[in-house]
Amino acid sequence: MHNVIGILRHLLLDYGYWAVALALLAENAGIPVPGETILILASVFSYNTHELRLPWIIVIATIAATAGDNVGYWIGRKGGRPLLNRWKHLFRVRQSHIDHAERLIHRHGSVAIFFARFVAGARIIAGPLAGVLCMHWPRFAFFNFLGAIVWVSVISTLGYLFGSQLDVLLRWIGDSSWAILAVVVAFALFFWWKRRRAATA
Repeated sequence: MHNVIGILRHLLLDYGYWAVALALLAENAGIPVPGETILILASVFSYNTHELRLPWIIVIATIAATAGDNVGYWIGRKGGRPLLNRWKHLFRVRQSHIDHAERLIHRHGSVAIFFARFVAGARIIAGPLAGVLCMHWPRFAFFNFLGAIVWVSVISTLGYLFGSQLDVLLRWIGDSSWAILAVVVAFALFFWWKRRRAATA
């Protein structure tokens, strides 16, 4: 892991915002690269060196993540299930991740695209899988953008606030993806319940 961190550090030092943009674009298009780790490192650099600015990291990463998911969506839409199966074997993506993401999309539709951001395996395959399942694109695009801005803002802010504790932060985020997702889901359900209650009052 430390070797990977070292390589990513050099990429950020050499290419700055471009490294953030390309990593987030690739990861969200369906290529399993460590986009989340680069986002955290960029935020840590913002705290420690000020060579990268946190607001620009959030803006660039949000645009890249949104664009990447849209690229993945249209690749999945055009290539269908056969392309998904070839892609799965090429990048060694677990079938369990695909099955789980597919169940989420079938049950919860475009809302699942929002929540998929917070789970590493689901984040990589959500866009292509939504395309394979022919999800209505405007709804996909809307929830995709909302998920991108919330996920990027949360991860970037955590990276900045815990800039001096990189190892702890990486381990905590890796261990608590589902906990973060649960908090987001809880807030979403609470606001949905309030709106429903107001509508029936």
